[in-house]
Parts: sequence; C-alpha cells; structure tokens
Amino acid sequence: MPRTTDTSVWMTMEKATWRGAAFDSVARWIALAMMMVMPFFQLRGRAISDGIMSAIGLLFLVHCIRTRANDWWRRGWFAFALLFCGLAILSSALHGSSHAVAEACVLIRFFLFSAALERWVLRDAASRRWLGAVVTVAALWLVVECWQQYLLGYNIWGFPRWPDGALTGPFYKPRAGAALLMVVFPGLMPFALRRLQAASWRPKLAGIALIMFLVVTMLLIGQRMPTLLFGLGLVLTALFVPSTRWAIFAAGMAGVVGLFLLPILSPPAYAKLVVHFLAQIRDFPDSDYGHIYIRAAAMVRQHPWLGLGADGFRDFCPNPSFARDLSLFGYDFHVPVGAGCNIHPHNIYLEVATTAGLPGLACFVAMAAAWLWRMLRALSPVEAPQQAMLCVICCVILWPVASNSALFTVRTAGWFFLMVGWGLAASRDVAGERRLNAGRRA
Repeated sequence: MPRTTDTSVWMTMEKATWRGAAFDSVARWIALAMMMVMPFFQLRGRAISDGIMSAIGLLFLVHCIRTRANDWWRRGWFAFALLFCGLAILSSALHGSSHAVAEACVLIRFFLFSAALERWVLRDAASRRWLGAVVTVAALWLVVECWQQYLLGYNIWGFPRWPDGALTGPFYKPRAGAALLMVVFPGLMPFALRRLQAASWRPKLAGIALIMFLVVTMLLIGQRMPTLLFGLGLVLTALFVPSTRWAIFAAGMAGVVGLFLLPILSPPAYAKLVVHFLAQIRDFPDSDYGHIYIRAAAMVRQHPWLGLGADGFRDFCPNPSFARDLSLFGYDFHVPVGAGCNIHPHNIYLEVATTAGLPGLACFVAMAAAWLWRMLRALSPVEAPQQAMLCVICCVILWPVASNSALFTVRTAGWFFLMVGWGLAASRDVAGERRLNAGRRA
C-alpha cells in the first residue's frame, strides 16, 4: 500500500511539473508573438504598444512566481529601478495629485518589460534574430516613406512634408527622424558591418554605400537632434568596430558634401538643420530650449531630495517661485516671466531629476551605467554585430547632452526600454549570435 501511494504522489508531481512547463512555454510564445508586432505598433498604435509592454511584464511575473525565480529583482540594475520608482511614488504623494501617484506607480512596467526581454522573452538567439528581422522591416518602411515623400511630395497616407520642411515619413508630424534613429542601428547597420568584414571589395563597397545612403536620408529628413545623434552613433560605431572606420569617414565626407548641397536638394532642410541650428546654438540660453532647461534646473535646485513627482515639471512649472534667475558655473541665466514651461523638460536626466530628485537621478545613472557596462563587456562586433549595434543605440539614447521627448511616454519609452532589454539579452548570450552567424556563413 505505501508503494502505491508513493507512485500516485510521484505521478501527480510529474503531471504538475509537465503542466507548469507547458504553461511557461505557451506564455513565452505569447509574449514573443506580441514582441514581434510591437515595433509596428510603436510606429502606429502606441496604446496597443503600451498594452503589449504591460502584458509581457505581467506574464514574466507569473513565470517568475511559478518557477520561483526570485533573485533577479534583488541583484543588478533592477534594484535601482525599484528604488527610483519608490522615490517617484513618494515624491508624487507629497507634491502631486492622485493622478500623479497613479502615474508614478505604473512607471515600473517599463523596467519590468526590459527585465522580461533580458531574462525570458529574448533569451535565445533565434528569437532575437526574428526581432531583428522585424525591426529591419520597420526601418526599411521608414526609409521608403521618407524618400517617397521627398520625391513625390506625399507619403502613403497623403500627408505632405511638414511646413518647416522636415520629412514626416509615414507620420503626420515630423517624427520620422527619431523613429529611424531607434531602428537604424539594430535594423540596418548589421548588414553594413557584415559586408565591410567581407574579403572581396564588392561587399565592402555595398556596406559603404549603405552607410552613405543612411547619412543622406537623415540629412533630408531635416530633424536636428536625430541627425546629430545619428552622427554620434556612427562615431561610436567607428570606435567599437575598427573595420568600419574608413567607411564611416567616407560617409562623413558624404554628409559634409550633402550639407553643402542642401540649399539645392532641400532648402527647408538646410534652413532648419544649418541656419536655425547655428542661430539657436549661438544664443542657446535665450532660446526656447535654454529657457526650459534653466527652469527645470531651478526646480531641481529648490527640490533636490525628492523632486516634484510624476509630471511634476508640467504641473508645477507655472509656479512663480521657479521664475527666478539661475547662477550656474559662474554664469547668470535669466528666464523671462511666462517662458520656459512645457509638458516635459526635453532631457531625460532633467526629467528624472524633476520626478524623483537627485537621489532618483543617482539611481537612474547607476542603472544606466550597469546597462552599458554589461553591453560593453560583451562587445564582439566581428562575431556578434547586432549586439554591437544594440550597444551603440543604447549609448546614443543615454547620451546626456541631447534634447529628448518625454521618457515616460510610450512614444519614447517603447523604443527606449525595448532597445535596453534587447541589448541586455544579446549581451547575456553573445555565443548564441556567434553560432547563428557561423551557420549563416557556412
């Protein structure tokens, strides 16, 4: 009788284990399927993209509970994410409304999404290869739509270029530059890297031509910050991948020639990229962006420990107490009354500081350093070019001297945390990409 009981218990445990494994497998495939369509919803349908990120995070939590994987959130970068979100919630409770508290509470979904990609959804090279193919298609669509609008005057939806001359690609507003910046490095640049590493000269010329073409496309789009950040990405690529240096130098020369020809090729793009940009930089503290940054710095200076909570910059910016001159590094900055307010500070680090104060900023910086350190340590551009390009785009999006859209809105956060999670997953499994590339060459 005891033997029969033991056998029944063993069979019950086996069935429970099999059902648990089947559930985890199905849940991961569902998460992976949602992951594959998310880049397209980032371009059109961001509410669905937000739902995808939240659903993947929740499925990952269920997976962790079922498998008792409970050490990932206490170690590494996610601990800093928890601390930052806790500070944001506390600050929102002290300074904000119930809506601000709710906004702060759901910030964790973005970090949870990146953790899910790193440790679960994209843990194998095959899934990352499929995601790379999806992002390549998205990048090609953006490029085609920009050139269609440049050559024919309208995009596929019938929208012309923006009144200031910027190409909008498949969008109504000038957002093509920022979107293309996010997908061009992991989606198109690996093809250039593989061709530049070939032995014969024809593939090398194709790789050079591709980089030159992308430089010209960015110039014609006519958005200042995406163009500058794309240039930064090319410089980092040349730094990380020595075999690309001559190609990127040639592309840079093509970009210089393109700038000289812009008054002929696209006068509105020249006026925005060159004339307006030089005028803005010449007197930056008195520009609109300068006023925003000074106002954000004044808010952090008065509330350094906890900031002003979620959406604190937008909610408290009109407060007259922040309309003061600011002394910084021996210079006095003046903001006119009524100037310097917007829905966000246009810089991710200022946004983090106004949300959770300097301690929150320290958590975010520590988290970003952990991300980049993991990716830089895993760099192997010859054998794993996609991982190298993911490292490049993560360095670009974390570059501190830049004007950015609001970090914690889906338009930015979707791409930001997708690239971070994807880059971390690739860095944990560089050997997997090596095997795939070896199979491709064979």
